[in-house]
Amino acid sequence: MKIFSLLLLLITPSFIIHAEVKKITVTGNDTMQFDLKSFEVKAGDTVELTFKNVGKIPKIAMGHNLVVLKKGISAVAFGQKAMGAGANATNALPDSVKGDTIASTKLLGPDEIETITFTAPEAGDYEYVCTFPGHFALMRGVMKVN
Repeated sequence: MKIFSLLLLLITPSFIIHAEVKKITVTGNDTMQFDLKSFEVKAGDTVELTFKNVGKIPKIAMGHNLVVLKKGISAVAFGQKAMGAGANATNALPDSVKGDTIASTKLLGPDEIETITFTAPEAGDYEYVCTFPGHFALMRGVMKVN
């Protein structure tokens, strides 16, 4: 049995890649900025993305979320689309635009934290954005998938 197991190990294709868990933390603040403008992961990795609102202004006036967009979707264009779909201070990500997203946090107020988990898609650049009305102009970044 040991010989069989060893043989199986030797003939298993070496190109099988084991996905890793990649932990990323991003913060958002009262000046409508993400602290991390880009991060890198590998295709197939499990991404544990923790988002923290480190601001002090109440959520109704300065809430933040983090929305990872599908490949080829511009953060600015998506922010405009979300606003056109009725994004507001209590529902910053209308259901009608969620088809363009990979993952998203809920809208967070001061000192709130949320972790989302998703599988990194195929190689490419994927923008992320805050969809609180108007924040998309400044609050965006890029997830680079290798």
